[in-house]
Amino acid sequence: MSNEIVKQLVEAGAHFGHRVSRWNPKMAPYIYGRKNLIHIIDIRETLRGLLRAKKYLSQVSAGGSLVLFVGTKKQASDIVQREATRCGMPFVSERWLGGALTNFRTIRSRLSRLEQLESLIHGDELKTYSKKMQSALNREYRKIYRNLNGLRTLNRLPECLVIIDPNKEKNAVKEAKRLGITTVALIDTDCNPDLIDLPIPGNDDGIRSIDLIVSQLADAVLAGRATNPELQKQSGGDAATAKAAALAAAEAEKN
Repeated sequence: MSNEIVKQLVEAGAHFGHRVSRWNPKMAPYIYGRKNLIHIIDIRETLRGLLRAKKYLSQVSAGGSLVLFVGTKKQASDIVQREATRCGMPFVSERWLGGALTNFRTIRSRLSRLEQLESLIHGDELKTYSKKMQSALNREYRKIYRNLNGLRTLNRLPECLVIIDPNKEKNAVKEAKRLGITTVALIDTDCNPDLIDLPIPGNDDGIRSIDLIVSQLADAVLAGRATNPELQKQSGGDAATAKAAALAAAEAEKN
């Protein structure tokens, strides 16, 4: 099994780091060498970090706790959204809103506004407004949906954050650290591993590398949830909610 994952990691280019000039010296223990001014990450360290993270996420999800997936860079956005949805966990794939964790009450109030707008758009009441007001409400809905849709299921603080590139998501890392929330992150050679609880050294720019790592972590979450019958019952409802939200967004785009 481990040999198969190593093969997949190599094929995905997970061992390619950044240019030597951009490295963070604290990443030295995870670097195998250099080639053509590019650091090569020790794939054994990548595997070790991945397996450790998978074991932890499986335990967290089995206990019914939430795992928040965070990846807003262009290469990671779609992957994070897809895999988090697949394993029934909340995600941030567009923009990290300041205070998403430390000002959690405000975020929940905005989610309530999102649900209110959805109800309005789906009902007949919207037709009673002027064209200008309808346009403003649809615009407001699209903006809130884009930023907060992935946090619908975040009805309490998460136990863990899965982060793609902590340099890009530094605000998320800071908030998690402040609240004592565990962080799991895919870190490249320009990152500081000391800021992350469970680092997975690897290429955080390549789409194939990100896809492989995030899908492996999502599989671990699903494996953990599978051991808890109560969570299996909830997953059907989560899927229905996600489908309804997607339909609402599509309807809003037309107007």
